[in-house]
Amino acid sequence: MMFGLPLGLFVESAVAILLALTIGYCVVLNERLKRLHADKDMMRQMVADLVGATNLANQAIKELKQTAIEADLSLNSRLEEAERFGIELANHVTAGTAVMERIAKITSVARNSQTMAQPVEETTKVQSALQQLSERVRTRGAAA
Repeated sequence: MMFGLPLGLFVESAVAILLALTIGYCVVLNERLKRLHADKDMMRQMVADLVGATNLANQAIKELKQTAIEADLSLNSRLEEAERFGIELANHVTAGTAVMERIAKITSVARNSQTMAQPVEETTKVQSALQQLSERVRTRGAAA
């Protein structure tokens, strides 16, 4: 006997207390397991969302690469076309300069030959016509 109680009663009460503590601990563990399962489901959903976002990002990157390639090709073709136009324009300018030099030589020769052969009045008419011609060429050159 302990403390005036029969030993069987003491053992039975100790077992009952331990059983109550075990049940309480099982309830706490059950709650933790429920939260863990809920977190697990949330984690699965989060992983699925992350995989979806990664797939979308990969698709967007592919589309951006394709757009960049298309823009590069378009820009290269425009640059080549601009270069061709630049070369063509330079050729036209060179040809125009050669024509102007020929006209200047012709007018110079014409002035010299007309000065000797024609009276002064016709010379002034020719000079004014040449001035008008050169002004037209200048205005066209400035407009181009």
